[in-house]
Formats: sequence, structure tokens, C-alpha cells
Amino acid sequence: MSETLAPLVVVQPDDARSFWQPVPANGFVRCMLASNEIGGETPFSMGTQLVDPGCFVREHVHPDNEEVIFVLEGGGEALLDGKDKVSMVKGTCIYIGKGRAHRFQASDDAPMTFMWLMMPGGLETFFARIGRERKPGDPQPPNFPRPADVLQIEAETVFGTLPPKA
Repeated sequence: MSETLAPLVVVQPDDARSFWQPVPANGFVRCMLASNEIGGETPFSMGTQLVDPGCFVREHVHPDNEEVIFVLEGGGEALLDGKDKVSMVKGTCIYIGKGRAHRFQASDDAPMTFMWLMMPGGLETFFARIGRERKPGDPQPPNFPRPADVLQIEAETVFGTLPPKA
């Protein structure tokens, strides 16, 4: 009787799909794993994001996804639910449940790198659609704008509409 083994995948940093990101985050992402690409049973995607000094990941919400953020290098600040500011230092871990608004700001003096885990996956598709392909050794391109159809891309991936400000 033959037994099928579950997937076992190793992705080295330079082997991951990677994309330069537009303003306001700048920097780049590495899309390390996606369950739909590796044959994983539990739907997820995982990667890293480097946010340039003084730049930020704009406030957003994922209505159907849970997210975990773990700061690997540098630091900054998270804005949670539009009002709670939390320090992000190396080793900070943040769990963000479905529908919770969040924003990440890198400090002015150094980039911030964090790992993201999205359940179910889909964030990797968004990054690929708004970014520009990045290869190891490529110099960082000049800052570039988000695509004109970014709201459509968001609606087709893992983003929802933020609630109105009170």
C-alpha cells in the first residue's frame, strides 16, 4: 500500500517570489508560501514585508481573513481599529482578527521588516498585482504610484471597505 506524504517545502530568501511595492509603503515583499501553491491542507499564505524608513502600510481591513504580524527587524508603530497606537519593535507579534482595521508605520530612521501570515491566503496575489517583480540583486527602483485600478484589485483580493470615521 502506497502512502502519500504531506508536502514539505523549503524556500530560501532569494527563491521566493518578490515584488517592489508602490507608495506609501515602498520597500518590497517576499511571498514565501501559499497553501494553494504547495498543496497545503489549511488555507494560508506567508511572507515578509520591508517598509522603507518613514513609510507606511495604509490603514486597511480584511473582512474574511485573519492575519498575524511578527516584527523581524527595525521598528515602528501600529494603528489598530483606527485609534489604538502600539509600538512595533523587534519580536512584537500582533494577531488581527477578521474585520479589524490596521495600519503599520516604519520609524523614520530605519526600515521595518515583518513576517505576515494570512489565513486564508490571498495577500500574495494582491502584492503581485500592485507591485513590480523583484529579482535578487536588483537595485530599488524610484518610488512609484499604486496602480490606477488599486481599489478594484483590493476588492478582488483580500481587502474590504473601512468603516466610516466617527
